[in-house]
Amino acid sequence: MELRHLRYFAAVAETCHFGKAAERLHMAQPPLSQAIRQLEAELGAELFTRTTRRVSLTPAGQSFHDDVTRLLRALDDGVARARKIAAGKAGVLRVAFTGTAAYQYLPGIARIVREHLGDVALEVHSDMLTPEQEDALLDGRVDVGVLRPPLRHDDLIETRTIAAEPLILVVPVGHRLADRDDVTMDELRHEAFVMYTGEGSIVNEAVRRSCHLAGFTPRRAHEGAGTGTVLSLVAAGLGIALVPSSVKSVALHGVAFRPVRDAVTVDLALAWRADDSSPLLHRLIEALTGHLAIGSAPDVASPTTSEERS
Repeated sequence: MELRHLRYFAAVAETCHFGKAAERLHMAQPPLSQAIRQLEAELGAELFTRTTRRVSLTPAGQSFHDDVTRLLRALDDGVARARKIAAGKAGVLRVAFTGTAAYQYLPGIARIVREHLGDVALEVHSDMLTPEQEDALLDGRVDVGVLRPPLRHDDLIETRTIAAEPLILVVPVGHRLADRDDVTMDELRHEAFVMYTGEGSIVNEAVRRSCHLAGFTPRRAHEGAGTGTVLSLVAAGLGIALVPSSVKSVALHGVAFRPVRDAVTVDLALAWRADDSSPLLHRLIEALTGHLAIGSAPDVASPTTSEERS
């Protein structure tokens, strides 16, 4: 059974007229009539009742028309979807975020995708540290990462910077520095630090670099596997922390955020596999870099203390 015969049948069924159906199909009437006869022979059922005055569907023809209509509609929808995906206008994008970047950047990224990429669905993977994102990109488990360079595999992964975030101080409410407008790194010389678990943390490296530039080594008193744990340890009075400024987006009672005058910044970047030729991916990168200004984040307020959020 040929697809063109199904389309011929649908045209005759919708017009109930071989001449009009032939015009719609841009073909002569005799070949159309012959094709319908062949289809009926293949099915072993008459699809049309033909008289000199009218053509109408038989009960078998009506049933077959219902099924053919659904089939052709599904086929046409599939063709349209395939073309949109090939053009980068539809599909699923798997996006990973490091730490609290999802809190600050996900709303803006989702809006940009909705406004500029049409029928694209986002699959979000949150709280993935940079080394884990690198592995996920190379394994094909995610398409785009929002992470913090430098990378271990910068020859296999391309990046584009979207923000340079300053490190800010997190202290328990009631700490001697909690009410200061800003602080300097030297004032943290004798503090106990809460840092991230693991040696691959880009933020930990930025904290160490800031301390070394101020002439001391941070005293690592406690560590947490994620930002929520780090902030909770600070709230419990077990130390202070230096974190990227996007962490202010996390509401947690009992901590205060303060600017640090001479701390280093940490970059936030889009990352994708260098050999990924997906049109959808490259339309996303183009849309995001065209609308995410370096050093800023869309649609997010920036409170100075968690108390002001309540």
